[in-house]
Amino acid sequence: MKLSNQIVIRKAKTIGFDLVGFAKAEILFEESDKLAEWLKKEMNAGMEYMGKNFEKRKDVTKILPGAKSVISLGLNYYTSDSYFKNDSNGKDSPPVGKVSRYAWGKDYHLIIWAMLDELEEELKHIDPNFESISYVDTGPMMDKAWAVRSGIGWLGKHTNVINREIGSWFFIANIITNTEFDYSAQIPDFCGSCTACIDACPTDAIVQEYVVDANKCISYLTIENKKEISAEFKGKFDNWLFGCDICQDVCPWNQKFPVETLIKDFHPQYKELGLDEVSVMNEETFQAKFRTSPIKRAKLNGLKRNASFLKND
Repeated sequence: MKLSNQIVIRKAKTIGFDLVGFAKAEILFEESDKLAEWLKKEMNAGMEYMGKNFEKRKDVTKILPGAKSVISLGLNYYTSDSYFKNDSNGKDSPPVGKVSRYAWGKDYHLIIWAMLDELEEELKHIDPNFESISYVDTGPMMDKAWAVRSGIGWLGKHTNVINREIGSWFFIANIITNTEFDYSAQIPDFCGSCTACIDACPTDAIVQEYVVDANKCISYLTIENKKEISAEFKGKFDNWLFGCDICQDVCPWNQKFPVETLIKDFHPQYKELGLDEVSVMNEETFQAKFRTSPIKRAKLNGLKRNASFLKND
């Protein structure tokens, strides 16, 4: 049986994906030019991998020869919990650091990889000629560019993809395939004149609309950054220990339409961590505690560095 949009959408939503869109597998000329300019200005900071496999990022047929389409998928991870158990965080309370909402629960890679395997297997069963390669932000693919092209959202000024129904609290996965589909219309940019995300960023990381300088971004500085955190950021971290959600928290689209995730594994395990606890943590405890958590990405040394920075803030 030949695959259709309706079949893929039905299968994807049955498995648990919230958003599904289809884009023609074309060369990303404009998007790759912007990436090249961003790399030239060294806004990727220490993320050297962003400059590797550039031709694959530009042209997905370099990943899957004969690629005709990209199926973009969105998975909502929003829960309505607040960040602190004790919002006052008074003098008698142990100091705590906030964790980015995406890392409150189980590592999304583990969840989405399993969902993708199931979806691709089912589509292959329906159409034995179906070939695919899929990624969840771990391969040489411009995830956000394809999400925009597939019509599941538009690129916000904070560079997160926004959907009118569920805001920006969703993970993106992409399937490159040799199968043709009816391609989705792109969603217009509904940010308008709003600059809430730019105005709220405490480190001025959103250096212009749709451009984030990772060198100044709290998420980068607390997760992927391998160096010490510069003293220039003292007093600007707003107690973020792992990641940062400020630009998404202030976005009107997230405040207007909060939709709870149906994935129980995304519900909070670690909304905040005690800074003293992190400071004395050993490797064995770190590995056991965060075995299936995105927090392990920062590594113990990085987490301790972040805790020390906040304690001395």
